[in-house]
Order: sequence, then structure tokens, then C-alpha cells
Amino acid sequence: MRFLLLIAVEDGPVTDEPTGDDVLRWVKEMDERGVRVLGNRVVPPAEATTVRVRNGDVVLTDGPFAETREQMAGFDIIECESFEEAIEVAAQHPVARSGLIEVRPFWEP
Repeated sequence: MRFLLLIAVEDGPVTDEPTGDDVLRWVKEMDERGVRVLGNRVVPPAEATTVRVRNGDVVLTDGPFAETREQMAGFDIIECESFEEAIEVAAQHPVARSGLIEVRPFWEP
């Protein structure tokens, strides 16, 4: 089963922020286990553009859609045997210590 890990961090200073080396070690371990399919960081929320179509018009808004303290910082796509394994993989991600990892299975009709 494939899962999307949405990596989110709080907007502002974080006391237990992982280093890039911490994340690279996690990436290397998950790649070696064969569970990580793809992943990457994304630019900060201030550089985002939100797109909506209303009454046939394209409406662009600078910044993120969500008005929240947590903002998406990156993503990983993983392939695991079960939801429990996906949770175990997410719990090992260094950002889980200071931010959050949202685990979502891919839609499989």
C-alpha cells in the first residue's frame, strides 16, 4: 500500500528542530529498507500560490491555503505492507519530534 506523509512544521521558532543530517539519515534508512518511493522539501508558505476557479474565473492568492500554525514543509511517498508499518516509518522521521507527520493512504478504488 502507498501512503503520503505530509511533513509539517510550526510557523516560528522550534526548540527541537531536526538537522538536515537527521533527515538525510532517515531518508537513507528508508531507502535501504525499500519503503521510500519519493520525497522532497517544498518552498516556504510565503512562496506558495493558491489557485481557485470561481464562476469560470481563475483566482490566485499569494501564500498558503490553510490559515494554521503548522505549514507543509515537505512530503514523502512510502510503500508499506500495512498502515501500522506506515505509522512506524512516520514515527521515525526526525520532524515528528518537533512538527507533525500526517499519514494518508492513497485512494485505491
